[in-house]
Amino acid sequence: MKSAFIFSALTGLRFSDVQALTWEKINYDDLNGYSIIYTQKKTKGAENLPVPEQAIKMLGDRKNEKDLVFDGLEYGADKNKMLANWVKKAGITKHITFHCARHSFATLQLTMGTDIYTVSKLLGHKNLKTTEIYGHVISKTKIEAASKIPALSF
Repeated sequence: MKSAFIFSALTGLRFSDVQALTWEKINYDDLNGYSIIYTQKKTKGAENLPVPEQAIKMLGDRKNEKDLVFDGLEYGADKNKMLANWVKKAGITKHITFHCARHSFATLQLTMGTDIYTVSKLLGHKNLKTTEIYGHVISKTKIEAASKIPALSF
């Protein structure tokens, strides 16, 4: 569960897509690096998601192409409790669910300067309005943007 949660935070994948991920969907080429080619469970949209190398490295040795990457990953109250205990041990007091990993991915991307259109595409959103819910979290970025205006002399 912990590895799947961190993988989701690094890629933005939903739980259902992490759960269904097989090794054959993870690709590599010298020009573009790692990517996951998959069909989203929720929207049925075909996606080609670039994936950071650190997310791939945490998966360990590649297994058979048809094998699930996170074999045995299930969602349920007991798994949420496991996640809550892990988060509590990390000193985090906020209520955390698996979906928070996806939110963290989006918020981190926006905070690091990725434009909202690109974040929308990374999340596989069909509509930019869906991604805009993450925009309110980024007040630091708004402050930095406001401070970029040069001083005027009167």
